Amino acid sequence: MDSSSDGSMAAQSAPDQTEDDQAEPGPKGLFGRLFSAFSPAEAGGGALSPQDRAFAIAQSSLTLPGIANLRRLRVDDVAIPKVEIVAVPVDIGKEDLVAVFREHGFSRLPVYRETLDQPLGLVLLKDLALQHGFNGNGSFDLKTLLRPLLYAPPSMPIGVLLQKMQRERVHMALVIDEYGGVDGLVTIEDLIETVIGEIEDEHDEVEGPLWTLEKPGVYMAQSRTPLDEFEAEIGLRLRREEEDEEIDTLGGLVFLRTGRVPVRGEIVPHESGAEFEVIDADARKIKRLRVRLPGAVAAPVGGRALPAEQPLHSG
Repeated sequence: MDSSSDGSMAAQSAPDQTEDDQAEPGPKGLFGRLFSAFSPAEAGGGALSPQDRAFAIAQSSLTLPGIANLRRLRVDDVAIPKVEIVAVPVDIGKEDLVAVFREHGFSRLPVYRETLDQPLGLVLLKDLALQHGFNGNGSFDLKTLLRPLLYAPPSMPIGVLLQKMQRERVHMALVIDEYGGVDGLVTIEDLIETVIGEIEDEHDEVEGPLWTLEKPGVYMAQSRTPLDEFEAEIGLRLRREEEDEEIDTLGGLVFLRTGRVPVRGEIVPHESGAEFEVIDADARKIKRLRVRLPGAVAAPVGGRALPAEQPLHSG
């Protein structure tokens, strides 16, 4: 797909991105060899039941990454939804484009004509800087900077898309629905993180303590907070059901209660009377939670209530 392509190619490209891509010729590369190393029996025996797939998503999002996720998870399990995609129109000016890159800290952005359902390609910050930065001269035309995008159906295994990204040297793909419209976006970093865990770069904020006491009975906690430690701190048992014994983190507990990754701002009630408010989350995992304990005031075990600004645990 070149810079002269129009949005109609999205609908044409989507049907070609099927699970048959596993049989495409050519060198497999590192990810291809890793993906092939797992036979269907080892990877779970073909298609998973909805319950098994939900459990696989929970494991990859909230606990352990692993190479088996290349077969277990689909593109729609890791893609960010359409409403969260940061993209720019093809007629955007240079200064406005620089402002978008600066505001969001991304290194590449999708480019569209009129609406996001008419994608044209990809613009890289590196290309913009090399051609129009460093006191560069000349008129600005975003079309001359466009690079091709990949398209993938929601049901494609993430291992197949990872091979395709490696082979075609494209690090971003749009998820296309059955009608040819854009449904989400996934990057090569999103896929690799399901195997090796979260990748932090210089733009990521440094994580603070596992939890802090905002005010009596209200905690701000990271989703990776160990359940047993947090239960000891608040003096309340949160594991209630037998299946809860398999979950080790606060985020995992909330995931089980909802059966999915809840969205930002969502409040998840707990049978103990506590409430979990999702403060930060993406399409794949919960990041931070606000925990409201039952009752107006709840002192930690041992009566060690501290001022709201003072962290209770440094992890």
